[in-house]
Amino acid sequence: MKQKTLPQLFIIYLRYLIGFAFIFSSIVKTQGLRFTKDNGAENPINSSWHFFETFYQSRIYWRFLTIAQFITGTLLSIQRFAKLGAILFLPIITNIFIITISYDFKGTPIITGLMLLSTMFLIYWDWDSLKVLFNMKPTNSDQKRLENDTIWMYLGCIFIALTVVAKLILNDERIIYAFLLLPIIGLAGLIIGYNRRKLYI
Repeated sequence: MKQKTLPQLFIIYLRYLIGFAFIFSSIVKTQGLRFTKDNGAENPINSSWHFFETFYQSRIYWRFLTIAQFITGTLLSIQRFAKLGAILFLPIITNIFIITISYDFKGTPIITGLMLLSTMFLIYWDWDSLKVLFNMKPTNSDQKRLENDTIWMYLGCIFIALTVVAKLILNDERIIYAFLLLPIIGLAGLIIGYNRRKLYI
């Protein structure tokens, strides 16, 4: 299955998807903004809103998670370093998932749970390479993977640049137009990458 085109394309775009989620949320934090719009200090101490306010006021941890999310999302999106990105992504998203089920986040645990499962699937996908971390010998080469085509690295860099520029420069009314470019660019990259697939089969 790992040598077939469609599963490989699915993995590439799955990395883009969850990588984008981390990059976007990290940019919100770099702007010094709360994750929520309102100050949650007056809410009950066991509420999710109060937790987010405490999280925001921690400063150092707030910035640490910001940097960690941006680096991890970037590694996944660039594809060439996606294996490392998946390894770093797992403890972060696991922590976030546990937080969302510990408080009343309504439907948020579904989203974070899917992101956790997706990350575990990415690690499973690359397990043959990653198992050297457990002193186990790889059995197959992944040199023929589509992800090794530089087109995906360039496409990931475009996604990252567009997201950062749009979030930092454009206002909330115009940012939607910039983000409409993402699926268009993604589709164009998919067409180009698919046409180049014979180089990696």
